[in-house]
Amino acid sequence: MPPIKVKMLDPAQQAGTGQSGPEGRAPARTRIQREKQDVILEAALDVFSREGFRGATIDQIAEAAGMSKPNLLYYFPRKEEIYNRLLTGMLDTWLQPLRELDDVGDPVAEIRSYIRRKLEMSRDFPRQSRLFANEMLQGAPRMLDLLETDLKALVDEKAKVLEGWMEAGKIRRTDPYHLIFAIWATTQHYADFDVQVRAVLGQGRGGEGRFEDAARFLEHLFMHGIFPHEG
Repeated sequence: MPPIKVKMLDPAQQAGTGQSGPEGRAPARTRIQREKQDVILEAALDVFSREGFRGATIDQIAEAAGMSKPNLLYYFPRKEEIYNRLLTGMLDTWLQPLRELDDVGDPVAEIRSYIRRKLEMSRDFPRQSRLFANEMLQGAPRMLDLLETDLKALVDEKAKVLEGWMEAGKIRRTDPYHLIFAIWATTQHYADFDVQVRAVLGQGRGGEGRFEDAARFLEHLFMHGIFPHEG
């Protein structure tokens, strides 16, 4: 499966220069331009994950990035461009564990690894998860085409992997799509509702160990739910 296609503006448009190089190609960005864009995107991730697209403003992002509004607008002329860069890059990263689900691997190891990778991403990328969740709650107005094409194609492919394991008797027959959805829901809960999780678990269990506790529980839940019992 080829990587998810990321729909991005060309470098000249992203930098706000509006100029192109020879034969209409945009000039390559300099190291300083790339670093500036990275600073802006990191600051915007904080603002968007907290305020949502509608609540976030260019002024807030510029302040978080430690630069003037005109300087920020040189690199990203519109708020939508920053948001779209974050969304498409995040989706590409977020789906990498699913791409790595291997049909020639052992189903137990593959599904256990997938659950753990998804939990690790909830632990390491909570802002990205909340950004994605906010977009979905709004009806995915800026991502629907990607969901209906690239994402659907990837999930269709991995559903066939799961169906192949079912045909071979390696896992129980179930709906492969809802199995994938269930793994998404249970693992991403620990990013999207982290405040709730830590509040309910309390000080004794709400630290970093909560992710390992969650991994063991979810492994047990899915392993016993979809793998045939011997004897």
